[in-house]
Amino acid sequence: MPLLPRFPPGASPEWPEYIRCCKRLLLNEPAYLWLLACPVILADAFFTQVIIRFISYTEIDWRTYMSQVDLYIKGERDYSLIKGPTGPLVYPAGHVYVFEFLYSLTNGGKNVQLGQQIYALLYVLSLILTCAIYQQSRGVPNWLVILFPLSKRLHSIFVLRLFNDCWSVVAVQGAVLAYQKGMDDVGTLLFSAALSVKMSALLYLPGLLVICFKRLGLLSTLRHLAILFMSQAVIASPFLLHDTQAYLTRAFEVSRVFLYKWTVNWRFIDEDVFLSPGWARGLLLGHVMTLCAFGLFKWCRQDGGALATLGRGLRRPTLPAHLAPVTADQVATILFTSNLIGVLFARSLHYQFYAWYAQQLPFLAWRTKYPTAVKIGILACIEYCWNVYPSTVLSSSLLTLGNTLLVIGVWHGYPEGPWSTTRWALSQISIPRPV
Repeated sequence: MPLLPRFPPGASPEWPEYIRCCKRLLLNEPAYLWLLACPVILADAFFTQVIIRFISYTEIDWRTYMSQVDLYIKGERDYSLIKGPTGPLVYPAGHVYVFEFLYSLTNGGKNVQLGQQIYALLYVLSLILTCAIYQQSRGVPNWLVILFPLSKRLHSIFVLRLFNDCWSVVAVQGAVLAYQKGMDDVGTLLFSAALSVKMSALLYLPGLLVICFKRLGLLSTLRHLAILFMSQAVIASPFLLHDTQAYLTRAFEVSRVFLYKWTVNWRFIDEDVFLSPGWARGLLLGHVMTLCAFGLFKWCRQDGGALATLGRGLRRPTLPAHLAPVTADQVATILFTSNLIGVLFARSLHYQFYAWYAQQLPFLAWRTKYPTAVKIGILACIEYCWNVYPSTVLSSSLLTLGNTLLVIGVWHGYPEGPWSTTRWALSQISIPRPV
């Protein structure tokens, strides 16, 4: 981590200019991000302890998780028979293993305070990974890290509610960072770990396929898909061997209908419409069409367009399909945008789902060309909407509007990241001089 610049010995510095220089480096230069991020993370860790100390824990799903794990520990392997106080087990097998570990540490879930401390550490880890992703991208100002501690809802999801979404989110963050660093196999294993905890990680898959195809080529992309499927099979093997259909229909139940009273995003829609199959099909169509539009017209522009990229990949299946390097900024931008599109078209968003993209929102806002005041306004609006309980017609309308403005802003902004980051990546490539 570099230190701020010092004046030569014996010089008479112009202190106002020196201070302005240091502030500019601290707030904007990626090389100095950790000088700003470290005190922010430490302050947020302290603030999280204050929340745990003075705000009451709210029981929602923790007892259910523990009850389900208790049945697993007693030998139950039929997914359709594993249930808890609030309902059946509807998450993949990784969820069971995570909460089996927590079960063993917290005396069967009775020591909730210890569980909160574990989640506090998990929250700090999520902050560290997010800061690392932002620094690797080299495409956003450092001062955005100051916004992270401001989310009331995100702290609640982690340390006052103890939701399983948090584990999936942290694993995805680790995967994004690994992909940014070119550690693609590690990234795929971490992505598989996230998917094994909660199916919501699938929202990243379209963007991930684009990145892998451009960076690695067709055959290597297929290899990564094989790793993903095989690792899921290994993780779920105790349940798959017992009753494959019961596991797949419970763990990856794509047709599940959520209750209207819990929705955060579509409260302004009539309940009959919300529950109708036609509305679900319409959202799915919008999701697919938006992803296809980004894939065809935005995510491959620096490589000559989607068709040219696809053609190269098919003609040379063992070689990368890109022309320009796939930068760390492109990795984060494409994956975060893929996730955002999924959130926008989700059939129902519950309050814990905010963790899916809360720490990505500042990054995405800075992938638009909106004025800074508008970017901050969108972020504040989205945060407000996730803190209105129960949701209202106004809050759900504003949330949908905010998410839509971000998607539109990225479309007309920097869907592959600012060109400056690509130029920086090109500058790192050593080209041998002719002899």
